[in-house]
Amino acid sequence: MPDRPKILSSRMVAHSRLFEVESLDLRFSNGAERTYERLVNHGHGAVMVVAVDLDCRVLMIQEYAGGLHEYCLTLPKGLVEPGEDALAAANRELMEETGFGAHHLEPLVDLSLAPGYMDHRMQVVLARGLYPAKLEGDEPEPLIVSWHRLDDILSLLNRDDFHEARAVAALFIARERLIQVGDRGAT
Repeated sequence: MPDRPKILSSRMVAHSRLFEVESLDLRFSNGAERTYERLVNHGHGAVMVVAVDLDCRVLMIQEYAGGLHEYCLTLPKGLVEPGEDALAAANRELMEETGFGAHHLEPLVDLSLAPGYMDHRMQVVLARGLYPAKLEGDEPEPLIVSWHRLDDILSLLNRDDFHEARAVAALFIARERLIQVGDRGAT
């Protein structure tokens, strides 16, 4: 692995409620110099939850995606609040977005999103032992909650409204984890 590029200078060139855009002047180990821009996230991380019941069905939500200006089928997710750990955040988001909590929460993987220009990571959490529990969330409208078979991810991929790469990856990773621990409902 080559050494990371040396940061010659950095400056914030724009900011919004969620992100700042940072410009980095870099020198690579071979002497090449380039300017990169990246979105800087000053939060405490984010979580995405794969909540699976005893019949190996996964809880999913339909919510508005502002970037695409359409409604998308995805997994419950949200930001980790200050002082909160990822598992507590996952359970809170699950309760806010689906009306269920989980007795058992297991970290699965840490995923990045567009690492070429964004420093955002998301912890994927497997949630089991579901029970009814509703918390008030910050969504502008009620989310549509639905159950889908974890062993039928390919049918989900045929839907026009299911295409978020992190959710697709999270489902495959969760299915493989359940197969590893011998949950035959996941096959």
